[in-house]
Amino acid sequence: MLEDILGKGWEIMPAGGATGEAFYAKYQEQSLFLKRNSSPFLAVLSAEGIVPKLVWTKRLENGDTITAQQWVEGRELKPYEMEEERVAKMLKKIHDSKPLLTMLQRLGLESMKPENMLHDLKSGAKGEWPDAPGVLDALEFLEREQPNVAYGDCVVCHGDINHNNWLLSNENELFLIDWDGPLIGDPAMDIGMLLYAYIPPENWERWLLQYGTKMTASLSLRMKWHTIYQAIVMICWHKEKGRYEEMQRWLDFLQNVHGGVKK
Repeated sequence: MLEDILGKGWEIMPAGGATGEAFYAKYQEQSLFLKRNSSPFLAVLSAEGIVPKLVWTKRLENGDTITAQQWVEGRELKPYEMEEERVAKMLKKIHDSKPLLTMLQRLGLESMKPENMLHDLKSGAKGEWPDAPGVLDALEFLEREQPNVAYGDCVVCHGDINHNNWLLSNENELFLIDWDGPLIGDPAMDIGMLLYAYIPPENWERWLLQYGTKMTASLSLRMKWHTIYQAIVMICWHKEKGRYEEMQRWLDFLQNVHGGVKK
């Protein structure tokens, strides 16, 4: 099928990923990243310069779509590079983008509210929480503070700002890739996970100034709440999949955040 779209002479190889729907295609000096059934959101991300340039989109007879992006030679960021100003500036650009927000709203995505998030978390687990230190205490914290973390100015969030999803090109261009699960919610979702996972607390103020804001009591609480929430989601997910090594990694992360949970 891909050969029919691209024409003769292209070398096509799987590009990895969980879905098996991504491919790398090369012909002479041209290289493309191909993906099946990408969201229309990709076009806006490309126009905003957040992901590598979208070259074309084609619809197949069966209704599927194939998108082609420029293949960017580069590398993922190192964990220590997450502290750099260009990361803060890119995240701020994403959170401030009205075109991104408008597109997700057109696609029917609703804002994530803490009360709904907590309800979904408890419904999904059905009370069967991992028997591990800190989990129940962390859940009590989420319930106790949920009324205090409401936030009105919801923005587009990536939802998985792991350093592996940041691509630095050989031309020194920075991209944030892997947008399969974008969210509309509190920017503290992204900021909190990034700070807790990568940046020493003594450097948070400096990073936030690079991002364009200041640490406040409200932001501190919201960051902690959303980071703990995401950690518990990942703990439960890996437990369900039987991936106990990964589950333990998230339990350790929760414990690191947990020092400031109890009052």
